Amino acid sequence: MAHPLHLTITVDVVASEADLTPAEAATWQAARAATDHAYAPYSHFHVGTALLLDDGSIFRGTNQENAAYPSGLCAERTALFGLAATQPERRIMGMAVAARPAHGEFVPVTSCGACRQVMAEYEYRQKQAIPLLLPGPDGSIYRFRSLSDLLPFGFSADDLPPAQ
Repeated sequence: MAHPLHLTITVDVVASEADLTPAEAATWQAARAATDHAYAPYSHFHVGTALLLDDGSIFRGTNQENAAYPSGLCAERTALFGLAATQPERRIMGMAVAARPAHGEFVPVTSCGACRQVMAEYEYRQKQAIPLLLPGPDGSIYRFRSLSDLLPFGFSADDLPPAQ
């Protein structure tokens, strides 16, 4: 017999950028600024990601499209993979994502399923929650305490059989 399973995810709704901590505000602004460097000639939808690192620096990523559509990559994965390839010793202390049409205002957005899985993997790798900022409606900002909040039934190394 089936029974319901109730999940609870707490998301802080921050009224505006003025209500962010200084570190959050810097990460938020970096994600927004990164959208200027997106390569999106097909969708015309510019996405930027910023990672706040343990040394206080910020690492950015943008969406990178390709005429062979499956060959592009989202901003979140560009940032995470780029960081791991160039600064594997760094720990991620926070993350922000921003998006806008090529010639328009910023809009609410959330990460795709593939990015959610990769984000959860990076949190798993560093064994520490990574807070996330996403744009909400009417200029609000959603503050997640953990990347894995976006993927409650994520797949991790713990789900694999032990190596033989």
